[in-house]
Amino acid sequence: MAFKVTDLWENVAEEFGIPGIAAGLGAVVLAPLLIPAVGKVGKPVAKAAIKGSIVLYEKSRGVLAEAGEVLEDLVAEAKVELAEQQTQNPGTAETSSEVG
Repeated sequence: MAFKVTDLWENVAEEFGIPGIAAGLGAVVLAPLLIPAVGKVGKPVAKAAIKGSIVLYEKSRGVLAEAGEVLEDLVAEAKVELAEQQTQNPGTAETSSEVG
């Protein structure tokens, strides 16, 4: 069976219908006009999104650094308290080998 263009056209017409074909042809014709316009609008939007992301990154970096410092302070305080407990009561303080 040989390939016929008319068979292809019938299949396309059945699949997408005349409105679908018209929309596709319209998109092909309008694409050269719309793509530069979208590019002109899209570039500032993309820049704004990147700028916002950078600002958010910088702010979150500062917040995370502060949170890390607070956590380090808590760990240091907990270690000091454990050391004080062990010096006050050497026989009653639990060690990591005794727990579990």
